[in-house]
Amino acid sequence: MRIPALGLALGVAADVLVGDPRRGHPVAGFGTAASALERRMYADSRARGAAYTVLVVGATCGLGVAADRLTRRHPAARVAVTAAATWAVLGGTTLRREARAIGAPLEAGDLEAARARLPYLVGRDPAGLDASGIARAVVESVAENTSDAVVAPLFWGAVAGLPGLLGYRAANTLDAMVGHRTPRHLHFGWASARLDDAANLVPARLTGLLTVAAAPVVGGSPAAAWRVLRRDGGAHPSPNSGRCEASAAGALGVRLGGRNVYAGRTEDRPVLGDGRPAEGRDIPRANRLSAAVGLVSAALAFGVLAARDRHR
Repeated sequence: MRIPALGLALGVAADVLVGDPRRGHPVAGFGTAASALERRMYADSRARGAAYTVLVVGATCGLGVAADRLTRRHPAARVAVTAAATWAVLGGTTLRREARAIGAPLEAGDLEAARARLPYLVGRDPAGLDASGIARAVVESVAENTSDAVVAPLFWGAVAGLPGLLGYRAANTLDAMVGHRTPRHLHFGWASARLDDAANLVPARLTGLLTVAAAPVVGGSPAAAWRVLRRDGGAHPSPNSGRCEASAAGALGVRLGGRNVYAGRTEDRPVLGDGRPAEGRDIPRANRLSAAVGLVSAALAFGVLAARDRHR
């Protein structure tokens, strides 16, 4: 097998077998460093926030370029570095693990335990959520993060190699840190949010299409999933999340969207899908759908890298 493709395959396997460690994850270290720099650079200014975004993402891409060049003549090291980077930027296994940790008590009828676990996965306030509201939050998060944590990093790894893997994860992590419309980050985080939107533009739509194709894995209809994706995918306030959530709603035969409460801030989002409200039993189904999409996206990324190396 070709070297970059082999490294990517090993990294995907490591994520499947190991997932994210509870302590000492490279992305957590990146977040600590980015937070320290934010404290030094912060101002309530789009220009300052843009400089911060360019510096952090640019430096991370530069690290990827350096690693790529240093290992170009050392196949074993190149495989190892690519595998480590792929493992570090993927999060599909941990995403599904957290979803299961909420879904298990929810299906058992332990609503308080499910509420207590929900903040590990989503940012909305769990206090006022009933069982259906918790299930909907988990299914929506699994659908959206299948793109953010699996398809998008693999897409950028296939397109741009090591710099693409690391640069995408840097942009996506910055969006999670400063891209929300809080009073502190409304202006400073604007550039990070827009960069993440741009980086996910193609991967989110690819996720939607792969979800449509994978609908039979959960007993769904590709035609129904495609219909919901086309009709509702653009209704979401995010330019990308709606494609992932609408296709998942169609594939699972459930209804997503509605009112969300985030630390006292309320958002009313459009309804996605025609089916029944989400239930606890839909969380394992959403996980199976996510795993199928991740497997196909990994195969596509592997094929692109192998074909590209073959023609060099």
